[in-house]
Amino acid sequence: MGWVDTHCHLQLDGREPIALLERAPEVEWVVVPGVDSASSISSLELARTLPGKVVATAGLHPHEASRWTEQQAPIEALAPQAGAIGETGLDFYRDLSPRPDQEASFRDHIGLAVHLNKPVIVHCRDAFERVHDILEETEAGPLAILHCWTGGTRWTRRFLQLGVTFSFAGPLAFETGETIRLGAELVPPERALVETDTPYLAPPPHRGEQNEPAWVALVGEALARVWGMEVEEVAGITSTNAARVFGR
Repeated sequence: MGWVDTHCHLQLDGREPIALLERAPEVEWVVVPGVDSASSISSLELARTLPGKVVATAGLHPHEASRWTEQQAPIEALAPQAGAIGETGLDFYRDLSPRPDQEASFRDHIGLAVHLNKPVIVHCRDAFERVHDILEETEAGPLAILHCWTGGTRWTRRFLQLGVTFSFAGPLAFETGETIRLGAELVPPERALVETDTPYLAPPPHRGEQNEPAWVALVGEALARVWGMEVEEVAGITSTNAARVFGR
């Protein structure tokens, strides 16, 4: 069994998506998250062009949450065609949108995911407490995919209680990623996914380069080291999880 890259922004990369996928023969399929209505439309068009290879999503990134008033209607119109809702969530590191706007957008995305019974892809940076509390209040944990999870043991334990799925990206393999690896040790294999976040966060030995789906295997190898498993076993487990989470 090959890999599934559960978060790669092929429509934002600037390179030809088909060429990137051709360079990743071990990747069975990918999830291409939208970050606004235009990129969500591009994601859906890519999924129609490459059926079976691409799962599209529809959502507004928290960086853009101040635009939610204008973006809500088009994204809600696209959502029934998408395989998941998001990328949504909270980013209190860059704070590119006011925090109340981020929270309002996040809650509406969660409501949409619950209404459609679709997974919701959650961005969480320097906002563990609020993301946790909102998922707990809305009882949406079982639908939540915590994209590019970077939490340590404390927050991993707390989010585990909500029933979320954890998606690991390049930072798991960074030299500075020991806190993430300690958290990953606590994650049951059936609750884990792997991703690249293409074109960002390339894992070693490609740090500083544009990321691409082929390198999801390097994230999987890092997870295999954390769990003390064979790489092939991690590929099989995370791909099976992805198929279940995204209803494939």
